[in-house]
Amino acid sequence: MPHYQPLILRRYKQALGFSLGMALLTPWYAMGVEQTAGTQSGVPQTQSGVPQTQSGVPQTETIIESPPQSGIPQTLVIDSFETMQAPRDYVSGKVTSFASYIDRFFGGDRHYQESNPSVFQMDLSRATGYGGGRRFELDARLNLRLPITEGKLRLLIETDPEKNAIDAPAKSAPVLPRKSVAPKGVGVAARFASTDEGTWHFHTDAGLKFPIPIKPFVRSAVNYTVPLGEWNMTAAESVYWFNGLGVGETSTLNLENIMNVQVMFRSSSNVTWLRDRKNLDMRQDWSLFHTLDDRTALLYQLSTFGISNPGYQVTDTVLLFDYRYRMHQEWLYFDFSPQLHFPKLRNYQATPSFSVRLEVMFDVDK
Repeated sequence: MPHYQPLILRRYKQALGFSLGMALLTPWYAMGVEQTAGTQSGVPQTQSGVPQTQSGVPQTETIIESPPQSGIPQTLVIDSFETMQAPRDYVSGKVTSFASYIDRFFGGDRHYQESNPSVFQMDLSRATGYGGGRRFELDARLNLRLPITEGKLRLLIETDPEKNAIDAPAKSAPVLPRKSVAPKGVGVAARFASTDEGTWHFHTDAGLKFPIPIKPFVRSAVNYTVPLGEWNMTAAESVYWFNGLGVGETSTLNLENIMNVQVMFRSSSNVTWLRDRKNLDMRQDWSLFHTLDDRTALLYQLSTFGISNPGYQVTDTVLLFDYRYRMHQEWLYFDFSPQLHFPKLRNYQATPSFSVRLEVMFDVDK
């Protein structure tokens, strides 16, 4: 027994040392395994085979979202002006509808140029006094919508097509001394026009003017309409070339406002440039359209005319009153218009004139 005691003690000490070493290394080894697992997976593993117990402590949940496309934080914006959109559209619709009715009733150029149906107008007029003549003047024009083209292609037949190069809101323009700008004739043209009833409208014409010698001409116009609160604004631009008249350009700005259910105010600014004349012809109209009933309407208008060469100057100021009566259904109208001119040719002295007109106007649905 004494012979084996040192051997037993050595074996016991070795076993005890091995047990203590394993006890000390096991926690460090376990920690190393957990760290290695954490680096291999970016998201901590929460699932295990042991059922999870619920506790009263609120559980938080981490949601990984894709980063926003821009560096600016996205916030919920509440538009406080959204409630104003419906009243704005309502007022704008009323202004547009009433202005279209006025242009249709007075035979305005806007109705003729932008009407979707075919339009035919014929005027028999006579003016006396300042700028008037002793003869009746006959003017006619036809804007015919061709079939199968959805309104994009039209045929135009017009007397004196130079007059229609400028888009005027109403045909009841003040009587002015006649200028021999171009000889009288009849123009026939093909028109390509936009059909969308939106804010933009454009058309381009190419035609010939008769009689012989035949003279070609080209016209193009675009306008943009936008509501401005209780107002409607229309900006128009037209360019044209006539053989004999040359190249020209006209800019127009109209502002319209409904004052009440029967009265509309319109301000119209117009500038025309002709290359051969090297001059700007300027015109400003302030108009009040007053509808008395479905047959009668009145126009009160103040107009100022000016030129730029030689020097900017006012050439005439006109006070105008126009009485328009629908004689039969919606195609026969009568106009009577007394006017008072203050022309520079007569040292701005008051000079009266008046005109009468009988007009026939057909739409395709009339």
